[in-house]
Amino acid sequence: MKKKFILGAFCWVLLSTNSFSQNSWTEADRNYLINNLTRTRDSVIKETANLTEAQWNFKESPERWSIRQVTEHIAIWELLLMHEISRALGTSAHPEWQAKPDSLYLGFILEEKPHISVEYTKPFTYTLPLGMNNGKNNVAWFLKMRNESVDYLKTAKEDLRVFYLKETRPNVHQVYIYVFGHSERHLRQIRKIKSNPNYPKVS
Repeated sequence: MKKKFILGAFCWVLLSTNSFSQNSWTEADRNYLINNLTRTRDSVIKETANLTEAQWNFKESPERWSIRQVTEHIAIWELLLMHEISRALGTSAHPEWQAKPDSLYLGFILEEKPHISVEYTKPFTYTLPLGMNNGKNNVAWFLKMRNESVDYLKTAKEDLRVFYLKETRPNVHQVYIYVFGHSERHLRQIRKIKSNPNYPKVS
């Protein structure tokens, strides 16, 4: 009887553990990502609506980025992070890996400290915008990718907290925190450009 009890208890713990890992990505998590991805998407649309060519191309100083370059950079990183998500979802789930807190990634991506883009892509510079693309096309490129993410998340069945590109990277839920956080970070940059006293005004 004692052996049966121990075996039953072990099976219950095992089933409970499996159930927890299969459901660690919650509906609250889903809504959190969708709400923030939608909010930052709509903010990019609002901040770039009806800009003149002079406004798209205005720079606070020669070495600073224009809004056209900022939106290109947002789209580049959207593509890179979506690529990581796609690759991670194509791997095996790893519920046994210990994820770092979400707050770590959110705090990093939203910190006021400047991020030097090429520091994260050494020895390459592919995240630096060339500024050759039309500003509206940059936004359209960004919106295509962002809308696909939102649509995916609305019906996603995977547990996004147990899929990683590799153990040292954030899980898919946390990569999505980077996605909307990166947009938020550069929305601050766009608003700063627009607040410059020399920013072209519409007559």
